[in-house]
Amino acid sequence: MDIKGASVIVTGAASGLGNATARSFAEKGATVFGLDLQQSIDKAVEQGIDEGITLLAADVTSEEDVRSAIAKATEAAPLRVVVNCAGIAPAARIVSKKGVHALDLFQTCISVNLVGTFNVLRLAAEAMSTQDTVDEDGQRGVIINTASVAAYEGQVGQIAYAASKGGVYSMGICAARDLAQFGIRVNTIAPGTIETPMLRGLTEEFQKTLEASIPFPSRLGRPSDYAQLANAIVEQDYLNGESLRMDGALRMAPR
Repeated sequence: MDIKGASVIVTGAASGLGNATARSFAEKGATVFGLDLQQSIDKAVEQGIDEGITLLAADVTSEEDVRSAIAKATEAAPLRVVVNCAGIAPAARIVSKKGVHALDLFQTCISVNLVGTFNVLRLAAEAMSTQDTVDEDGQRGVIINTASVAAYEGQVGQIAYAASKGGVYSMGICAARDLAQFGIRVNTIAPGTIETPMLRGLTEEFQKTLEASIPFPSRLGRPSDYAQLANAIVEQDYLNGESLRMDGALRMAPR
C-alpha cells in the first residue's frame, strides 16, 4: 500500500516506538496524527520531537477522544494506516513481601493495553470500512497492534502486562478475519527488549547483561527497528493475521 498523501494514526506517538513510527510514516509523505496523553505531548514539544506529526491529546480508552481524533484524520485524507503503540508496563508479583497484587493495577493495565488497543482498532476499522479501495484486491487499510514477547514468555512480576499483551496477540487473527470483508488487514508486532529511556537509565553493566541474553544481533532493539517493520507490514499487501516477533531470537527467562 502506498501511503503518500494518506492519513496515518499512531498511538503513543509522543515517545519511543510510537514516535519513531510516526516520524517514519511522515517521512514517506503521509499526513500523520499522533495520539498521546497531554503531559506526554507537552514533553515531546519541549524536546522538539513532534516535527512532521500532528499530536492530538487523547486517552485510548475513551471513545469520545478516539472518535474525535479519527474525525480529524479522515477530514485531512483517507485513513489508511493505524498503529497501536500506546501502553504501560507495571511490575508486580501476585504475592510478595508487599502483599497481594493490587486489583486496580491489573485492571488499569488491561484497560490501557488491551481495551485501549481494541477501542482504537474498532473505531479505525469503522472509518476505514466506508472509504474507497486502493487496489484491485479491494484493500482499504492496515491496522498494526503491539503485543510483546511477554505474551509468550511472561517473566516474574509481569502478570498484568503479560495478560494484556497476550490479549492483544489473541485478537490479531480474529480481527483479521472479521475485517477481511472490508479489505482491512490486521497484523501484530511483538517486540523484545527495546532500548527505551528507562533502560538507558540503568547501569552499563546491566545493559550489557541484557544484550548478552539476545542471540543475534546481541543488542537492545531500537525504536527504529519497530518503525521499519511497521512500514514493511504496510507495504507487503499479502501479510495479514500475523504476529511477528521482533526480538533477535530472544526467549525470555523466568526473570
